[in-house]
Amino acid sequence: MGNASGFYGDRFDAMREMLTGGPLDVLTGDYLAELTMLILGRSRLKDPTRGYATTFLRQLEEGLGLAHERGVKIVANAGGLNPAGLAHAVRELARKVGVPVRVAHVEGDSLTVPEGFLTANAYLGGAGIAACLDAGADIVVTGRVTDAALVTGPAAARFGWGPDDLDALAGAVVAGHVLECGTQATGGNYSFFRGHDLRRPGFPVAEIHADGSSVITKHDGTGGVVDIGTVTAQLLYETGGARYAGPDVTARLDTVRLTQDGPDRVRISGVRGEAPPPTLKVGLNRLGGWRNEVVFVLTGLDIEAKAQLVREQFADALARSGAEPDEVRWELSRTDRADAATEETASALLRLVVRDQDQETVGRAVSGAVIELALGSYPGFHVTAPPGKGAPYGVFEARYVPASEVPHIAVLPDGRRESLAPPATTQPLRDADGPPLPLPQPLPDVDGSPLPAPLPDPGPTRPAPLGRIAGARSGDKGGDANVGVWAVDDDAWRWLAHELTVERFRELLPETAALTVVRHLLPNLRALNFTVHGLLGEGVAAQHRFDPQAKAVGEWLRSRHLPIPVSLLETVHAPEAHA
Repeated sequence: MGNASGFYGDRFDAMREMLTGGPLDVLTGDYLAELTMLILGRSRLKDPTRGYATTFLRQLEEGLGLAHERGVKIVANAGGLNPAGLAHAVRELARKVGVPVRVAHVEGDSLTVPEGFLTANAYLGGAGIAACLDAGADIVVTGRVTDAALVTGPAAARFGWGPDDLDALAGAVVAGHVLECGTQATGGNYSFFRGHDLRRPGFPVAEIHADGSSVITKHDGTGGVVDIGTVTAQLLYETGGARYAGPDVTARLDTVRLTQDGPDRVRISGVRGEAPPPTLKVGLNRLGGWRNEVVFVLTGLDIEAKAQLVREQFADALARSGAEPDEVRWELSRTDRADAATEETASALLRLVVRDQDQETVGRAVSGAVIELALGSYPGFHVTAPPGKGAPYGVFEARYVPASEVPHIAVLPDGRRESLAPPATTQPLRDADGPPLPLPQPLPDVDGSPLPAPLPDPGPTRPAPLGRIAGARSGDKGGDANVGVWAVDDDAWRWLAHELTVERFRELLPETAALTVVRHLLPNLRALNFTVHGLLGEGVAAQHRFDPQAKAVGEWLRSRHLPIPVSLLETVHAPEAHA
């Protein structure tokens, strides 16, 4: 099973590359994210026949024939808010290009939209996909399913798994989570990127076995790298504790074992599964209001005084106009250097963000206030772009509903509709007990997990970036941020597990100091996973902060200095990190 898309807008020719680059049985594509559902919702408002990822159709213009020639099934969640509409469009395309394909789709995820919201979609599992493939479908398009369902569905169809094959399903969930973000599993966004050919990383492939174990690899001759580090990084991405819950199964991430199985091959084994929770996650999107943004450029001397002057002038201009935005945020980024050789490196950036329910308040009032300062403000006044009229922003919320209340319907190639029942056995989600470790006196972590034995006699320390001995990857889940950190060897893990506490994390990342931070241990991965609640405000669509999806929080953490044992710095074999 391969992946050809990690998001709506990913590399366009990936489908052709995957279909021609090596053997495949199934090619998957993940086109949906929280922000994408809002984009598709606005698209559907303009044209009720849309609401799906049109890029997928354009990729299929060439991909349909290639897949048919090679006997490859295609499974994608590109249906978004209108999987039936996309299925119809695929059939029309197939007739146009003369390729005989059987098309099916999965629906039922679209729920009654509460007042004030634009979309409401439950995250379905893979059973509907499996039913479509069992009925002979060549192409299956879905609406909102979990990202891993794109793998669990085809695997269940291939091996005949039922809802009680929990370990096998859990293994497929883990493989699906590795595949879902495309080239993030083959060296993209990877902490230890130096020394690898990443100009054009290949997309990942998972060889799935009947017991749910898998090997993550990529087509021969493609760029990038697949090793334990790249797979670990993706496993930590947008996850939390040891229990990774989904509609098919709850996968125990603390049972995952990774082994290097040859060049660009990582074996995933040992994954245990538990019954899924009785509820399904529902993602809701609404328009939150209007926002505007202006970036002032401050050059040379007296940066702080220049920033203070423009803040005061802008506040005075707004007051005179009578506009009072609900939210006004300033952020000064000291990108300037002393005695700089170029004007750009002599400059700092002062970012203004305003938000309000009224477009005029963030549009004309703000742009007018900024423009009027042009000749009467700090020396060297200019902005990176003229202020605009303001743009709408969205808000994502997650709720949970009983799985029994959500229809899960496979619309088969012949038009028959098959309703899939939710799993009969469920288990409410709870924090995982700590894995049994051979410690005389286990030290409890904040979630009850015992720590590994501390590094014996670590010796002298010296200040160094955390990234010298650890990798990290971070991302977003609604308004929360997830930061996964893993050690590069066993000694570094024994030190990291004791040193990088919640308190130390907050100290290193002061933006998190006033927020709730939860730490989870995953000893098999030599990893810590932190959830920072509320760091992203109302979610990515609201553009709450400088890095609205928390993509670089992990790299910020790796850049922070703390006293690290010299013995680790001298013995850990990781690519040198440079400031």
